[in-house]
Amino acid sequence: MASLFTRIIDGQLPARFVWKDEYCVAFLTIEPIRPGHTLVVPRAEIDHWIDVPAELAAHLHEVSRTLSTAIHQAWNPPKVGLMVAGLEVPHVHYHLLPIWELGDMNFSRADRDASAEDLDQAAERLRAQLREMGRAEVADS
Repeated sequence: MASLFTRIIDGQLPARFVWKDEYCVAFLTIEPIRPGHTLVVPRAEIDHWIDVPAELAAHLHEVSRTLSTAIHQAWNPPKVGLMVAGLEVPHVHYHLLPIWELGDMNFSRADRDASAEDLDQAAERLRAQLREMGRAEVADS
């Protein structure tokens, strides 16, 4: 059975995409810890990050770095955190989020009732920053 993220990638479930390329996508999580909380997900359905082939891992890291630069420019936090947890969905995904303190990486702080308007605004803010950076991979939605 396809993972939740595969169903999102295939368009069976909605998402606020900010990045699409041949190997991965990025979209905002519906339960952000901080505004701009973005997931980078390979198109290949791989459960554990240690099983990601080296070439794909390098690509995911580079996309995460690019998106983190955009997040940093859009929200101006002291740091952009990157976390690979993988317990919530059995499909590798990197969490990127602006952080002001270590507690900003705590999933217990996730906004489980984030408004559609706030999520849409955060997605457009990130897309605009990526466009300003000249990135062709910016997703339309």
